[in-house]
Amino acid sequence: MYPVEHASPRLVLREIGIDDVDAVHAIYSNAEATRHLSFEPRTREQVGKIIARSMVSATTEPRDEYCLAVTERESGHLIGYARLALDPHQPKAATMGFALHPSTWDVGYGTETARAVLALAFDSLGLHRVWAARAPLNTASHKTLLRAGMQEEGRIRQHVFVDGAWRDSITYSILEDEWKAAPE
Repeated sequence: MYPVEHASPRLVLREIGIDDVDAVHAIYSNAEATRHLSFEPRTREQVGKIIARSMVSATTEPRDEYCLAVTERESGHLIGYARLALDPHQPKAATMGFALHPSTWDVGYGTETARAVLALAFDSLGLHRVWAARAPLNTASHKTLLRAGMQEEGRIRQHVFVDGAWRDSITYSILEDEWKAAPE
């Protein structure tokens, strides 16, 4: 499925492009924005490579990764980066993640982004299961994933190596029938 564009009340998910490097770098180079992610702040060159790889994967058949810009619907400004990656070991399953610029936190954009990615997964791609993971100290992400309709599943011990240390991840998931039964 290419190109992807999915609108929610205040946001639009769209294909990432080379013109988005600076806006994504503003997120991925920000220590506050990456504090709970699985990587340390990134350089502009690293972000450029991520976006270039994402653009190539967008046109690969069959497509197994959706790396999308999260933009404000009204202004068109890029405020985040979302990813949905199909799992080659689980049929009709994917993992999702996203990062938003800290200047946009605390207004519900996280939940709206998660729900937009889930709508893509279930309503457009016909997936059966989507899962996500968060750092144990990221309590805001815990609330966001629950509000998006996901359920906490458990802990993956020493799952991520970041800042010179192993860190656990807390996992969440939602199934297609749960998504379809959830209120709008």
